[in-house]
Amino acid sequence: MTAGGHTSIPTDQRIIDLDVVRGVALVGVCVMNYHGYLVLRGANPGHGFLARWFSPWDGPLATRFAAAFVVVAGMGVSLLTRRSTAAGDSAAISRDRWVLIRRGVLLFSFGFFLDWVWPGTILFFYGAYFLVAAAVFTLRTRWLVALGVAAAGSAAAIQWWVVDRRAHGHPTDWLTSGNASTRRSPRELVLDTFVRGTHPLLPWLLFLCAGMVIGRSLPFDRRWRIGLAGIGASLLTVGYGLHHVVGWHPILRSTHPFDRGILYSLGALGAALAAISLVGWIASRTATIAITQMLAVTGRTTLTLYVLHALVFDLFVDRLKWVRPGGLATSLVFAAAFWSLAFAFANVWHLWKPVGPLERVYRQFS
Repeated sequence: MTAGGHTSIPTDQRIIDLDVVRGVALVGVCVMNYHGYLVLRGANPGHGFLARWFSPWDGPLATRFAAAFVVVAGMGVSLLTRRSTAAGDSAAISRDRWVLIRRGVLLFSFGFFLDWVWPGTILFFYGAYFLVAAAVFTLRTRWLVALGVAAAGSAAAIQWWVVDRRAHGHPTDWLTSGNASTRRSPRELVLDTFVRGTHPLLPWLLFLCAGMVIGRSLPFDRRWRIGLAGIGASLLTVGYGLHHVVGWHPILRSTHPFDRGILYSLGALGAALAAISLVGWIASRTATIAITQMLAVTGRTTLTLYVLHALVFDLFVDRLKWVRPGGLATSLVFAAAFWSLAFAFANVWHLWKPVGPLERVYRQFS
């Protein structure tokens, strides 16, 4: 869950901002994952306002935290590669490209096996994002924008085709169902990665490309932050506004994450941009406060903490049966307990080592 920018530029305010964003986003990822996985094991999803907001599949918070992670990953890619691309140094560009390839291969491979314990893990897709980033980070900004828009449009077009085929009685399970980690088929692996997984390249490349474009403007000044927040709010307004007023095709007007519609992509990107702007601004204004510094340390340990949150769930829910599927309150208490311990662990570890244990392996490998 760590973006690629820390090894080639100093830990200045722009890095602290991104680390704090990661730390905050991981809180949301933990809450939504714990609630969703408990529901899958029989917990009552509940009713009412809170239940709708925390719905892990169609609520307004569904996948938004993960989308913010991917945008920040794209920003990290731009930070990592900005020196080589600005200088036009082909040798340095090649080094940066191989760093991203090695990191992508590591996360893709590790995520493939973690998926057996934590089905739907984003690490598998994170690896694919970095492999794509290795190929495109030298593109001009307009081509990155075009790539992101094409990814979102292609995802919506595929889902439109699926709905149309089903309406005419044709099977589409080969495209919409399956799991490469259990079938171990190259075809299943490709389809999961690009189309039908939990965070597939279509449309999630939109978030990566947006982050890479934004990362080229770091560090942000006040005007940039306001503009970014305005763009995010506008995309949210357009996405949800069109959903309620336009009677389009069900896929095009859908804001549900797993429908991969255009309005979902716009809304998720808007939420991520607005959150990054707001949280980054707060982090910059409170950079000397202990809690902000501790949250930044936690953000630099997100790979370790993400894997731990999956293993802790597997241990306490699936193996020891100490946590029983309950309602939303059970999920929130479980997530809060894990996050409190994870927060303490990350900061105590930081007194001994500057990066987390898995982050250390990750960087040594790359």
